[in-house]
Amino acid sequence: MVNRRVFLASGVALAAGRELRCDVAVIGAGTGGVAAALAALRNGMRVVLTEETDWVGGQLTSQMVPPDEHPWVEQFGGTRLYREYRSRIRSYYRDHYPLTEEARGRWNLNPGDGSVSRITHEPHVSTAVLNAMLARYISGGQLTVLYDTVPVKADAVGDRVRAVTVRHKSGVEKTITAPYFVDATEQGDLLPLAGIEFVTGFEAQKDTQEPHAPAFAQPDNIQAFTVCFAVDYVAGEDHTIEKPRDYAFWRDYVPAMKPAWPGKLLGWSMSDPVTLKPRSVIFDPSAENNPPGKLNLFIYRRIANKRNFTPGAYAGDVSLVNWPQNDYWLGNLVGPDGAKHLDRAKQLSLSLLYWMQTDQGWKGLRLRGDLAGTEDGLAKYPYVRESRRIRAEFTVLEQHVGLDARMQVTGLTRDAVSAERFPDSVGIGSYRIDLHPSSGGDNYIDVASLPFQIPMGALIPRRMENVLAGCKNLGVTHITNGCYRLHPVEWNIGEAAGAVAAEAVRTGHTPRHIRKTDALLTALQTRLTAQGFELAWARATAR
Repeated sequence: MVNRRVFLASGVALAAGRELRCDVAVIGAGTGGVAAALAALRNGMRVVLTEETDWVGGQLTSQMVPPDEHPWVEQFGGTRLYREYRSRIRSYYRDHYPLTEEARGRWNLNPGDGSVSRITHEPHVSTAVLNAMLARYISGGQLTVLYDTVPVKADAVGDRVRAVTVRHKSGVEKTITAPYFVDATEQGDLLPLAGIEFVTGFEAQKDTQEPHAPAFAQPDNIQAFTVCFAVDYVAGEDHTIEKPRDYAFWRDYVPAMKPAWPGKLLGWSMSDPVTLKPRSVIFDPSAENNPPGKLNLFIYRRIANKRNFTPGAYAGDVSLVNWPQNDYWLGNLVGPDGAKHLDRAKQLSLSLLYWMQTDQGWKGLRLRGDLAGTEDGLAKYPYVRESRRIRAEFTVLEQHVGLDARMQVTGLTRDAVSAERFPDSVGIGSYRIDLHPSSGGDNYIDVASLPFQIPMGALIPRRMENVLAGCKNLGVTHITNGCYRLHPVEWNIGEAAGAVAAEAVRTGHTPRHIRKTDALLTALQTRLTAQGFELAWARATAR
């Protein structure tokens, strides 16, 4: 049993030195990492939270991805804390922005009115809101946040991690000692350092029996990542950027996909994610709304609709560019060539912008690096869709959540079938199994899924006792990653990991033991429910 008093006594008072001691160390402050820290803090733990960039929030902030959510999120299908975060976003705009009276009075204000989400907004607003949610714990000495810091070494003995060494971009290293660690890094960086068994890419069908898995494992076949960026459109002005170094390559690039991509990547025709047939979209930054039956990509992820603000507040609408045209699949971030592929992905994004400004004639498109907080105008961090994933106590398969697979397993009709019920549920979520083109040359895999639960067993490595998965590195497959990777689900995964770690410290029992002991599991789930977790769906349809 852990002597919790030792860790609480030492707390995080050694933040200025080279050694930090706490109750729960959260490595990575993305969407799941922030939620994990908040859950542990809420339960009385002292926490050290590390972050690779200078913004907490991950895909919500440094990766610049507007929340992509299921249709019931305003009422159900997330944690109370996540809904508080969304409410704070709206309040931030009401408190600090010159909204029109009509927009100010809208209970469900969507600042950008983007069609992808009910709450498209500028990433620095999420940064401000998340910082505010963490602030009181920092002031009270309960939380230490280490920015611009990455894990570089783990001290693991047997089935426990004793300490993790992290390095600031200046080269200064600190050692974090804690009874429990949450890996919430964007790519599962703690797993190889600590010798925790993990998997990457596609699993073999013979191992998972998943209908959409390949015959043989493909560990290097990983979903595309994207370097996002924001632009506004100022009619009558010329904001053309310098011609990107690799523009000639990307202008002429034709994807070699299975099934085939319809023409050049830089174009307004692409593969339909579901049917894989050619699909045409339009791009018109001067338009206010989508025309009937058409998708205007500028509106799709629009994060500021100037009509929601008083005249003159915005020179033009602001849109976030995270489209098929800047998905990068010619290599992976994980591996020895990660830096090279990140550089090429940045060149792709800049080439897309230059192509729209020159070839397509939209010179008024202005790169908004001020909204990204960067000199090059691009997001601080690439949008990572797929991470290293733990080999978990329990792995969620397509047969557990996919609509067609569930119908085949259960023999039930579409109207009657539901996702697998997990007795160790620590949360819920809903999203299609949405896999973007991958580095192995596969086109989209996009199939309907059912509203699902998050099993506690998917957070627990098969062997390591005091490390939990806190984001998309949990026990899912390449296939089911496609529906567990988006904002509200990753938040719920992280919040659950932080709460489970706190329960382990409080009770002196490991997460594995808690999961396997009915009375302890029931007590945990009761505490989760009291803290605003939803553990089961009443009824919802497939997506």
